[in-house]
Amino acid sequence: MIRIVFDCERMKYINTGLYYYCLNLGRAIQQNASQEQLSLFIPEHVRSTFDPSLSAITQHSLQKFFMPSLNKFDVWHSTYQNSQYIPQRNKKIKVLLTIHDLNFLHEDKTEEKKARCLKHLQCNVDRSDAIVCISEFSKNDLLSHCDTNGKPVHVIYNGTNGLPKPALEPESYRPRTPFLFNIGVIARKKNQHRILPLLRSNPKLELILAGRHEDKDYARFLRQQASDLRVDDRMHLVNEITEGEKSWYYHNCQAVVMPSLAEGFGLPVTEAMSIGKPVFLSKHTALPEIGKDMAFYFQDFENMQEDFMAGMQYYNNAGNRIKEAMKAYSATFNWEDSARKYLDVYRALA
Repeated sequence: MIRIVFDCERMKYINTGLYYYCLNLGRAIQQNASQEQLSLFIPEHVRSTFDPSLSAITQHSLQKFFMPSLNKFDVWHSTYQNSQYIPQRNKKIKVLLTIHDLNFLHEDKTEEKKARCLKHLQCNVDRSDAIVCISEFSKNDLLSHCDTNGKPVHVIYNGTNGLPKPALEPESYRPRTPFLFNIGVIARKKNQHRILPLLRSNPKLELILAGRHEDKDYARFLRQQASDLRVDDRMHLVNEITEGEKSWYYHNCQAVVMPSLAEGFGLPVTEAMSIGKPVFLSKHTALPEIGKDMAFYFQDFENMQEDFMAGMQYYNNAGNRIKEAMKAYSATFNWEDSARKYLDVYRALA
């Protein structure tokens, strides 16, 4: 029996990509495990999201300095590359490190801050016995900027998160006209302000920007840009949303628009495709790898209107054919396949 600790510490931030990564992958690993015993490292307030039969270590901040005894475990799976909760003293337990991205390298940060981030990541890489990256792009970034010292580096794609029944809350914003949808943290790396000229060129469109305001200065910049372009009445920052709200916005939008500068995978890409919605992406980082020829791309940020109109015309003319192709492609990203591949890595480590 291989005894595994599955790190769910980042689930303390609800309605984020890492929350659903841990939730969906953890559940799929439990369902597909045959010779493994899974335990959770998890904040108390989200413990009930998993099967109560699973044993758990309750996460708290002091464990950054004093980890609990892990003598009865074989593998610690750190699901976040910048985690501060990795067993450093207990060298007997094997560590698997999942790396989602090195986005800090592609963001507008000082060289000093990039160096600090890279140093911390290198420390976690040094402690790990094997590494999983969620895209080939992330793997190439890792190998270009960190010393893996010959450790095995695997690529395991994320699954597509299932969409529940669409449901707006009484206080939810309900668009009055056709709208574009963008979901993710509100931050400069997501480049959401580049969408605003599309509103000026398409006066019947609204824009829903959903996500935690990670960068409050950028949120203020977005509002100012919208005001300057006189589209502020059609840009709606709805902050964090429920799964039902997210599903409603996906099902009812005209298109999902992601001009992001930094993505390790891009979960909204396959989520939108799972219901046949058109997706417009930048050509940066991992987005072309995940979107492939099922997505539409902005060739640059100066002629987005032309790319958008051409993509929507193609999508509308193709009808159900392109929708069904998108759905089939999205289905190739599933958590059961991901879980089985992680289980193979656990077994190779134990």
